[in-house]
Parts: sequence; structure tokens; C-alpha cells
Amino acid sequence: MADVNPFRAWRYDLAQVGDLSDVVTPPYDVIDETFRTALYKKHPCNVVRVDFNREEPGDTSPDDKYTRAAAFVKQWQQDRVWQREADDALYVYHQEFTWEGKTYCRKGFLGRCRLEEFGKGCVYPHEQTLSGPKADRLLLTKATKMNLSPVFGLYPDPETKAQTILEKAIIGLTPLEATDHLGVKHRIWPVTDRDSINQVRESLKPQPIFIADGHHRYETSCNYLRWLKEQGHEINENHPANFVLMMFVGMGDPGLAILPTHRLFSGLPELTAEELKTALSANFEFESCGAGSDGAKAAWELVSADGGQNVFGFGTIKDGQWLFGRVTDASPMKTLAPEQSEDWHGLGVALLHKLVVEHCLKKAYPDANPTFKFPHILEEVIEAQHAKSCQLAVLVPPAEIEHVQVIASKLEKMPPKSTFFYPKLLTGLVFNPLE
Repeated sequence: MADVNPFRAWRYDLAQVGDLSDVVTPPYDVIDETFRTALYKKHPCNVVRVDFNREEPGDTSPDDKYTRAAAFVKQWQQDRVWQREADDALYVYHQEFTWEGKTYCRKGFLGRCRLEEFGKGCVYPHEQTLSGPKADRLLLTKATKMNLSPVFGLYPDPETKAQTILEKAIIGLTPLEATDHLGVKHRIWPVTDRDSINQVRESLKPQPIFIADGHHRYETSCNYLRWLKEQGHEINENHPANFVLMMFVGMGDPGLAILPTHRLFSGLPELTAEELKTALSANFEFESCGAGSDGAKAAWELVSADGGQNVFGFGTIKDGQWLFGRVTDASPMKTLAPEQSEDWHGLGVALLHKLVVEHCLKKAYPDANPTFKFPHILEEVIEAQHAKSCQLAVLVPPAEIEHVQVIASKLEKMPPKSTFFYPKLLTGLVFNPLE
């Protein structure tokens, strides 16, 4: 049973900071050093100083950056840069964005979700996590005692019941607005009406929650709760550490977009289209799409039009050619990944990394050691082919929301970089206190 709760968030006082756009950031894991420096310069109270504090000259310990982040939290609360919501609220959150010439608006709401260990309740992951990021986020959580960034959760709601209740509650209200570095417009409205909140909570109680993004943040919250108990803290069922900040989006929301994550392969021999066809011929059939950018666009049009998970666009850098390839024999998947389900075997990214890389290419080029880059935009792939910065480019069909639901419901993890939910949720709109 999903336990969704309102909360009294901390959030920026615009009278203190001016434009909300100047103090918010994307999640830390998409910020490189150049971007972080720019955010530091953008505003003295930009949330990057808390969520992704940098090491400074004179630091005597790697932990100094976490101590410094916690000091910013305390100072900004004392100086009323951050203010506490007067009442418990759910926060309607709209993200308006453009992708390939079409404008979308993804609608959801921010609240607190009761933590459950994966496999023991109604919250399901769909991707694997890494120990390094979880260790970093746990140290930051211990220092700040805050959820700084929301987890992105999806729930079945074909009638859009929960969101409709909240949309009615914000009619006539003025939102808080921010525009991010990619031009995405973010708007939030606090909803404090108890009847609306209770109706939303009831509508979500029978629903499972599937984590779309923020697996590390969710697991970090579980680890933080476990750590508090190990330290001897008295944690009753209503203690804030039992919950995690989450964005809830209905799976039927028309603004919910899962974008493709393509692959650029390095560490392979220089390949021509004919050589690639020979390496994959036992398991694929091919159609030539031409060369260069026109060939790439033609291959992607075929992949998109097909709509299946067993089709790819292959670009060989040596001769600049593009092929549209379809899997004709996926039977090796049962041996390559015997512990996984048939649904998992059918995923495009699983077929690519298991059937193409570990089976076909490994057999043809046993000494190769392929590495990958993960562009989302076709133009990035075309630029890489033109620059000859890899040996093979592959256009990969995006997983659909149904794949996430089916795989996660079986407590399976999709391969890394299977999904890219665009746009990212902003850090800095609201903060969830854990004490």
C-alpha cells in the first residue's frame, strides 16, 4: 500500500534571492566541473553549494565539503533565505519542454513517500545502483538531514484521478516558476487543502510505485533510516526519516516521455558495413540506409516507425554507412542471461549488450574491449560519426513505460542506461526535512 504524505517543505524565499531560476540546479549527477563552477558564480545561494559542494583549497578532509554544505543549510535557514511552509502541502509540479519540435507538459506532484525495502512492499526499482554514489549521498544526508532532490516515481492512474484533484485545487493560483539551462519551464503550486490531499492519498493507496529516476537517492534514504536506528535514535512510525521526497507522475500522463539512449562504441576494430553484417549475419537481417547524416536519419526513421525492441540502426564509422538491422534469432539470450525473464531478454538494450556485443562481436573479434558513450540526441551520433570518434554507432529504440512496469514488477533490474526520462527534476524547488 503506497503511503503518500504532505509535508512542510523548506523552500527559497524569493524576496531574498530574486529569480528562482538563479538558485536551482539539475541533479548533481548531470553536473560536470565546468557547469558546477558556472552555478557557483550564478548566485551566492545557489543550491549547488549544498547538493554538490566542491572541495576547496585548505580542506583537511574529504568530509569537509559535507560539513560546508550543512553549514549553508543552517545559515540559509537562519537568514530566512529558506523559509518553512506554514502548513503541510503537496506540491503540484509542471514541466514544460520541447523535444524534436513538439511541446510537452509533464504533470505530477511532490510529496513524501513512506520508505520500503525493495521487494517487501509496493515500491519497485527498475535499474541497478552503484555503491560510490550511494556512499556520497549518505554522507551528505547525514550532514544536512535533508532530502535535497526528489526521487521520480510513477504510478498506474489511467483515469488521472489523483492529478485531476490537484489540478482543480490550483485553479486561479499563481505558481512559483524557474527556467533551467535547457530552457525547460518548471512551475510548482503548494496545495494545502486537506480534502484534496486526503482524496489524493486515498487514490494512491492501492497503487504500486515504480521508480523512474533517483534509485540512488531512494536507497540512500533507506540507508539513512537504517543508520539512525543503529545509532540508537528512537524512530516512531511518523518520524520524517521514514519518508523520502518524491515526484509522483501517472503512467498515462501525456507529457511522460522516455527518450532513447544510443551507443557509441570504442575499443573495436575499424569496421565497414559489410564486415559488421558478416559478424552479425547469423542473428540479424539488414537493410542499407545510405551514408552520413542522411543515412543516420533514414535508419532512425525505420527504427522509430517499427516501434519494436528488436530493431537497431548501425553506423560504421570507417565507411560512413548506415544499416537498419532486425533480430532474426534471439535464442542465444537464454544462455547469455539465463537468470533473466523472457521480457528482459526482449529489451532493446539487453539484445544490444548481450546478443550483439557479448555474443556476435565477441565471437568475431575476441580481443576487442568495447567501451561506450551514451548520447540521447541523433545529432550527437551524427557528429560522432563525422568526427570518427568511435568505431560503431548504434541507434537504440527507447524502452516504453510498459517495459518498466513489467520488468520492475518481477523485481528484475533493467540493464544500465535503459531509460532516460526527460526532463530531469530540478533540485531546489522544495526540501524535505528529515528531523
